[in-house]
Amino acid sequence: MKQSFLAALLAVNLVQTHAATSTNQAPAEGVTIDTSATNLETVKETPAQRDARMAWWRAAKFGLFLHWGVYSVPAGKYGNNTGYGEWIMNSAKIPVSEYQNFARQFNPVKYDPELWVKMAKDAGMRYIVITAKHHEGFAMYPSEASKWNIADATPYKKDLLGPLVSAAKAEGLKIGFYYSQSQDWNNPGGAKAGYLEGDGWDDAHKGSYDDYLKNVAVPQVKEILTRYPIDILWWDTPMYMTPQRVAPLAALTKLRPGLITNNRLGGGLGDTATPEQFVPVTGYPGDWETCMTMNDHWGYNANDQRWKSSTELIRKLAEICSKGGNFLLNIGPTSQGEFPPTSIERLHDIGQWLRVNGDSIYGTTRGPFPYLAWGVATRKGGTLYLHVLDWPQDGKLCVPLSSPAKSATLLASGKKLSVTRPGGKLTIVVPTVAPDPADSVIALKIEGEPVTAPLPSVGAKATASAWLPGSEPANAFDGTGEKCWRAPADVKSAWLEAELGKADTIEAFGLDEPDVWPRLNQKYTLEAFLHDSWQKVAEGKTGGHGVKKTITAVTAQKFRLTMECDKGSPGVAELQLYRVE
Repeated sequence: MKQSFLAALLAVNLVQTHAATSTNQAPAEGVTIDTSATNLETVKETPAQRDARMAWWRAAKFGLFLHWGVYSVPAGKYGNNTGYGEWIMNSAKIPVSEYQNFARQFNPVKYDPELWVKMAKDAGMRYIVITAKHHEGFAMYPSEASKWNIADATPYKKDLLGPLVSAAKAEGLKIGFYYSQSQDWNNPGGAKAGYLEGDGWDDAHKGSYDDYLKNVAVPQVKEILTRYPIDILWWDTPMYMTPQRVAPLAALTKLRPGLITNNRLGGGLGDTATPEQFVPVTGYPGDWETCMTMNDHWGYNANDQRWKSSTELIRKLAEICSKGGNFLLNIGPTSQGEFPPTSIERLHDIGQWLRVNGDSIYGTTRGPFPYLAWGVATRKGGTLYLHVLDWPQDGKLCVPLSSPAKSATLLASGKKLSVTRPGGKLTIVVPTVAPDPADSVIALKIEGEPVTAPLPSVGAKATASAWLPGSEPANAFDGTGEKCWRAPADVKSAWLEAELGKADTIEAFGLDEPDVWPRLNQKYTLEAFLHDSWQKVAEGKTGGHGVKKTITAVTAQKFRLTMECDKGSPGVAELQLYRVE
């Protein structure tokens, strides 16, 4: 993608511009779009109108991300280094003229958009997002705003996006384009991560950022919104985006009524939040979507064989949906236009699972349980879908739910399961062997709203060794993850303490970190106050994406989390303590 969207926040800072007219291709599928000033006015949307616009996306749950561009030609290799992806031009500091030579080898003669769409649909995906222009600045369609495009710079000389849009629409899939509005490493003036505005590693791409926006970004966004009937516009890395620079691009989105956008344009705009390469421990309020690679790179890397297993990806899908999000799963096609075989295998496996268990994913909402020792849960009205990832060896699945249960059914077979409540605990009697080792789903019908016990840590009395104004300790225990506790910039080690209303027995914890770049990559130590002293119960590293761990059960009223951060100051978006079920 992006090494991360958050790399853009190195310099979070689009410009008044004319709306350049593009005529080199008629609007797709006979679409006629009014581009008058009246149509570009901001129209205030009511909550009901927003819900109607977002309805298909919220129900879809699962989409395909495609990172495809000229970077697929070097396929991750430059010199002796084989670890590059779609950021290869920036990471290896390749001069513009040298990098543009790769386009002469970009000839995807094996590209079959109908096959791509079929594989996505068979995998159970309901929408596709493809890179119309990534940070390399290469347009995957004929563009009048820059000659660095598929028609003018490659032997292929044909539009790649239009056929995919048509194929997706023919199969009933929604489709969107990724567009790197700020970073552009080829066109002069485009932002380059790690460099000041207008600067770069090659004189050929240095220049005025505002001129780049005026002459390339804004015209290209107008081109894609007037030519293609897309459903999503997926921005990335809002470097240098002031409100004045955001305004013309935001106005152009009105050209496509019903368009859904993410939160990476800048200026606080966008419909969906975009955690990248991780699943937030608490999930996010509102509409959000985890984007994730199958291996270690977004763009095609011929040497990257660190593939996530099909089981891991199925479980990620279930976990994301259990927290109310969508899953946008990435593939980096080759320069010839093919999906890597291992990614095709993953699509097949996920599709097989969804054909059996799709009711537990599509159209579901966040489950009522902040923590389940054995898995996760999604919800659809009066039905809770229990995704059992750790199948009980004793044949009894305990569900921490007070609501009366009507019935329980094994989704794979339709077999009815016995539901009892020994000692007041809802228990489902299950077969001794899991029907699906990846994720076995039980449909539990209940009466009324689900009633679960509140988390002991939410609303806990919070203190800390240090904090910034607006980033107080209580933010880490509000149950949302929207705000965070953060220590001042000069502090490298700080602790956060929670005092529960009473002593409770805790068997696991989860913490989310502030969504910042560079990632915090913190060391953590969790302690419980026992017998008049602090005793360690867990320690480790976060990797910048939070952590969720089980611990040896401990009964205490006070818990302390110490965070150490070498680059940046310590911080926690949310700390949750989970009691024994």
